[in-house]
Amino acid sequence: MTPNPSRAAMKRYVWRLMAVMTVYAGALVGGQFAMQAGLLGPQAAVAIALVCGLCIALTFVIMGRLMIETEDEFMRLLFVRQTLIASGFALSLAAIHGFLSDFEIIAQIDAYWWPVLFFAGQFIGQVANRMKYGTWGTMK
Repeated sequence: MTPNPSRAAMKRYVWRLMAVMTVYAGALVGGQFAMQAGLLGPQAAVAIALVCGLCIALTFVIMGRLMIETEDEFMRLLFVRQTLIASGFALSLAAIHGFLSDFEIIAQIDAYWWPVLFFAGQFIGQVANRMKYGTWGTMK
């Protein structure tokens, strides 16, 4: 029996994501501790901020690689649909929040929270896939 190519793609996805999130967590936690201890100069702060931001950017690249490497068309459909739902969710909330804060109805929030909403939207996309297609999109 030959191994499932889509499962291999998922395995690579998990390993890539774990590697990037390990770097992200280390930079974020280490940077916060160094900043609070007064050990972080301006150049180091910029470097750590860029590492954190680039790690988040890499998560989107990793998700795209999963879509490209997945050979099962149905699974690819589920991933793309899930990502479109997440994008619509996060960008809609960003636009609504932007207008509300522009009219000084609510306070502005830091922009790094929008990817967090995108990742929450990924779960909403999974639920939508489950409701429409009867599957969470897991590979066996």
